[in-house]
Amino acid sequence: MAETQPKPDHMTDAEWQARVDLAAAYRLVSLYGWDDLVFTHLSARVPGPEHHFLINPYGWLFDEITASSLVKVDENGTIVDPGATNNVNPAGFTIHSAVHMAREEAGAVLHLHAADGVAVSAHPEGVLPLSQTAMLVRPHIAFHEYEGVALDLDERERLVADLGDHDILLLRNHGTLTVGRNVGEAFIYMYFLMKACEIQVKTLAMGPGHMPSQAALDTTAEQAKGLGAAGKLAWPALLRKLERMGSDYAR
Repeated sequence: MAETQPKPDHMTDAEWQARVDLAAAYRLVSLYGWDDLVFTHLSARVPGPEHHFLINPYGWLFDEITASSLVKVDENGTIVDPGATNNVNPAGFTIHSAVHMAREEAGAVLHLHAADGVAVSAHPEGVLPLSQTAMLVRPHIAFHEYEGVALDLDERERLVADLGDHDILLLRNHGTLTVGRNVGEAFIYMYFLMKACEIQVKTLAMGPGHMPSQAALDTTAEQAKGLGAAGKLAWPALLRKLERMGSDYAR
């Protein structure tokens, strides 16, 4: 079982659960090879009336992140944790704060620079319908043009406008982003997206690939409406996987 520690006295049960889930997501991103040293971020909203969020301590590898090491910040990336000793990269929270503040239901936002995702973000058509997985994610995808390293707070408005009510954003020439009502939902969107990107990169290396019929695309688009619900089934299984590995994410 995963090594755990008692919830700190100053923390609500809801915040501790959010911390445990987000720490697990960091470990899983590392496990699947989607991390980028200490760069990119995964964030989660702290349940409650305040606009507080959890994000990784700056300079930590994803496979080092634990529930207690996550840092609580406000919408500007300012640390609000009592007695916090870890630092954060405020610039890294630019993208996350935009989505969290614009989408009240956005319980988690995951942003990656994984190679296959960046490659597909640079393809003129983005995700192509070359696999069942791709056909399931395509209806959820929006696009945002690259404007440089996300340091300009003015970009937040444009990013949110491009995302709209979609749950997946391809950041052109940059990476991938998913939104979920909770960490498990955001992670399942990212898993399906990254699998679609991996298959696309491999398929196009062999040639143009076979395209399905429009009828198949329409049918799968209708079926894709429930994609986020897959997280309810898959997330507990992923946590069991970490526990079997003896991961200490929950401490």
